[in-house]
Amino acid sequence: MLSDADYSGNASGARRAKKRSSGESPGDGQTLRSSGRQINVRVKRTNNPPPGQSKRKATDTEEEDDQSEKKYRKCEKAGCSATYPVCFASASERCAKNGYTSRWYHLSCGEHFCNECFDHYYRSHKDGYETFASWKKVWTSNGKSEPSLKAFMADQQLPFWVQCTKPDCRKWRQLTKEIQLTPSLAATYRCGMKFNNIKCEGLDQCSQPEDLRVAEVTDSWWHSMLILPPLFKESPASPFLTAYYPDCVGMSPSGSPSNMSELRADHCRAVQPQIPGLCPYFQPFYQPNECGKALCVRPDMMELDELYEFPEFSRDPTMYLALRNLILASWHKNCKELLTSQKCAMHIIVRGLVRVRCVQEMDRVLHFMIRKGLINTGVLAVKQPLLPERHSSRNIIIIGAGASGLAAARQLHNFGTQLVVLEARERIGGRVWDDTSLGVTVGRGAQIVNGCVNNPIALMCEQMGIKMHKLGERCDLFQEGGQVTDPAIDKRMEFHFNAILDVVSEWRKDKTQNQDTPLRGEKVQEVKKNFLQESGIQFTELEEKVLQFHLSNLEYACGSTLDQVSARSWDHNEFFAQFSGDHTLLTKGYSALLHKLAEGLDIRTKCPVCNSAIDYSGDVVKVTSSNGSQWKAQKVLVTVPLTLLQRNLIQFNPPLPERKLKAIHSLGAGIIEKIALQFPYRFWDKKIQGADYFGHIPPGTDKRGMFSVFYDLDPQGKQAVLMSVITGEAVPAVRDMEDKEVVDECMKVLRELFKEQEVPEPLHFFVTHWSKDMWSQMSYSFVKTGGSGEAYDILAEDVQGKVFFAGEATNRHFPQTVTGAYLSGVREASKMAAM
Repeated sequence: MLSDADYSGNASGARRAKKRSSGESPGDGQTLRSSGRQINVRVKRTNNPPPGQSKRKATDTEEEDDQSEKKYRKCEKAGCSATYPVCFASASERCAKNGYTSRWYHLSCGEHFCNECFDHYYRSHKDGYETFASWKKVWTSNGKSEPSLKAFMADQQLPFWVQCTKPDCRKWRQLTKEIQLTPSLAATYRCGMKFNNIKCEGLDQCSQPEDLRVAEVTDSWWHSMLILPPLFKESPASPFLTAYYPDCVGMSPSGSPSNMSELRADHCRAVQPQIPGLCPYFQPFYQPNECGKALCVRPDMMELDELYEFPEFSRDPTMYLALRNLILASWHKNCKELLTSQKCAMHIIVRGLVRVRCVQEMDRVLHFMIRKGLINTGVLAVKQPLLPERHSSRNIIIIGAGASGLAAARQLHNFGTQLVVLEARERIGGRVWDDTSLGVTVGRGAQIVNGCVNNPIALMCEQMGIKMHKLGERCDLFQEGGQVTDPAIDKRMEFHFNAILDVVSEWRKDKTQNQDTPLRGEKVQEVKKNFLQESGIQFTELEEKVLQFHLSNLEYACGSTLDQVSARSWDHNEFFAQFSGDHTLLTKGYSALLHKLAEGLDIRTKCPVCNSAIDYSGDVVKVTSSNGSQWKAQKVLVTVPLTLLQRNLIQFNPPLPERKLKAIHSLGAGIIEKIALQFPYRFWDKKIQGADYFGHIPPGTDKRGMFSVFYDLDPQGKQAVLMSVITGEAVPAVRDMEDKEVVDECMKVLRELFKEQEVPEPLHFFVTHWSKDMWSQMSYSFVKTGGSGEAYDILAEDVQGKVFFAGEATNRHFPQTVTGAYLSGVREASKMAAM
């Protein structure tokens, strides 16, 4: 049932004061006045006196005006447009309604309560005091803000507003105080809806005019006149944020369970709440006192890019935080479906006209978060553009259909942008290339996800229903001869290895780029030598070999021999929050995700741009492929591997800025190779006892990096496939070997590690050759000696707003990974949409 205040012809909607003669009493309570802006601030009076009376002097008129002001007291809030306020509370029997009160209490320019209703709740001898006291107790125990009577009125007494869901209506209506707004009601409400079997008779309810106060809510000044920020009830974000004070993250303390204060008491522990049905890798919000975690947001604080986009919320971010937290929580609860403004608006449960403003702001916040790739991302395909037309360029060319190019293409396509993807190979994926010839999926390129919490790869797996295999932590180190290395020795040498790197980290604190040295040779060896001299410790032969294993792992991580890697910047990205949680194996491969990203996109394979030109000298960008075909666009996104830029295989006109060229050459193009072997049976099962991988202690430094780790690629134990890596100085050693020769070398190692049993000949195998792949010529980037992590940022900079760059070598936070490549594509899509 709608309240009496629903229509502009009645109490709260009318802006006109009733015309009356000088003999009428202004305080008789019969005339209802507007609580919004007043059009005629003076009441019209007759100029002719009654018969027998002479004209009053001007001073008499002024005295009458003073008496009138006393009987029609205005809101004392400076700038409030409500000339004649109306009390919404109607709590006291002596409520002023639309008449005189000694003081009006302002909540918004359209919402006030009188002094009589204030006393009804505030004075201990009044009937409403116990209600206020009970609310105050809950608010104080759960919240941080002041439990004032104004807060009580806003939280408990203001009526709810709801929008008609009929597309041709969409008018806002005020509900009676007895009716509680719920998400289901908000999602289905129609003007004139029946409540409690009470019918609304008469004309079509949608034809009734909207309350005039609603129009004022849209104005910028209205928000500045709001006394209290909106605090949502039953927000979808509530289960995620049990460790926070609700009012600090945009939620009402009165809607929190009573045990929240107990959960909040121990701020020393950062515990992720367990939400039934939620993917455990989805942790979008930082918990109090939690360490850095990639792609997390502070639920109680705006990020820098948010402040830049929404400066009006910088003073009081509560409304923005409430909306943003609601959106993020709703998206992570169901990332398989498009999140819309309508789906979010139904969960905005807050009393008063401010709900109208919140629903209006929802579109802006939602569009911002879509553009930034925070929601409605991954492999979702959409039928209608997700962003308004102003965010979509007419035409964009993307060079390269690897993870970064496909990520950008999917985002831009969903934004409504016309685009074409030019790919040199016959296939998509770039350095993601899965092979199924051995009976299971084996990644010739990437296949492992390092840290799944908030990782977009985990999001896409969730969207597609793909399960990732969690890799165990156990990795036994086998010596040649088959002996298992004592775990205590491994642990001790790992400690010494990390201690050496800690000393390097300390050394570099005051060093400039000019003082940089290679990580190995000059620095690691120097630190190791000094350590042994100062400590008097002598490593045994086995311990030296175990140390070589850990150095090999470092070369695996860098994709290079350590004599090329910067001691000053080798782990530059560790200063940023990294992906935490499980390391997993994509048993179905990354290709499953990339092919889903590519669905519906205009991708032209066998269209190499290398050895050709990108001309951005004019108003449009011209891209010419090697076969002479030419495309024109507003912008071009270059996602080719770093090596191709270093070797100038793409001609830019005009040439790229010197600053960018210097950054390109200060990064290294790392290379690792892989070998995969299929056997007739799983000969390793008994020895490794269910572990996902095992290590190989090199017999000497000359063999370091040669098959240092073996991965079992069928966690289910049905197929017999092992994959190993070739890293560091071992890479050039096998570069010119035939595949069978590499396999023979690998088999020698396996037969040494499993000397106590027969190791069968492999049925099938393959060996990668990324160093010879003409469209890659590398695996992933690293910072060369004398370089800096800043090079990644410089490489990511656009040129003249026309030429953009993406790829793992443009992502300073997450280089060397498919995740980093994917996120760089999302980043560039956001930049292009913003322009």
